[in-house]
Amino acid sequence: MPAERSPPPTARHRARVYALQGLYQWMLNAEDAPVIGEYLRQHPEYRKADERHFLALLGGCMREATQLRDRLEPCLDRRVVELSPVEHAILLIGAYEYLHHPEIPYRVVINEAVELAKVFGGTDGYKFVNGVLDKLATQLRPAELHKPATQLRLAERHETLRAPQAPPLGS
Repeated sequence: MPAERSPPPTARHRARVYALQGLYQWMLNAEDAPVIGEYLRQHPEYRKADERHFLALLGGCMREATQLRDRLEPCLDRRVVELSPVEHAILLIGAYEYLHHPEIPYRVVINEAVELAKVFGGTDGYKFVNGVLDKLATQLRPAELHKPATQLRLAERHETLRAPQAPPLGS
């Protein structure tokens, strides 16, 4: 029996991947968002990403990095400077989505972050990311944690289905 295929990545998932790559580049090379954005737009798969979400994540995380780190710090078992750049970027994205995208259910934020960490992070980095964002959810999304499971599943399904694809560049 053939293995079950996973569904193709959503436009929002692709946006998170590009935001992660952009934040990584920013942390290592201190380049500006426009330079990073232009570089990432050259990738052949970029047109399949939700460009609006990508730009919001990249620019927002860079602009609010200090405030996002302040929110994350109490949930960490180490100092921010000791985080790998990949885990650091993923946590910034998760914290930003918690604060600025209440339409994205907290479980989707965690699941997306965990998936990024599994692909791009260290061996057990996804466990760390999961734990930190779970703790952060209790601070930033307490009411959502107590919603009935059926409401959460409906919101998660809506998030998966609604993610639009970005128009081709130049249109």
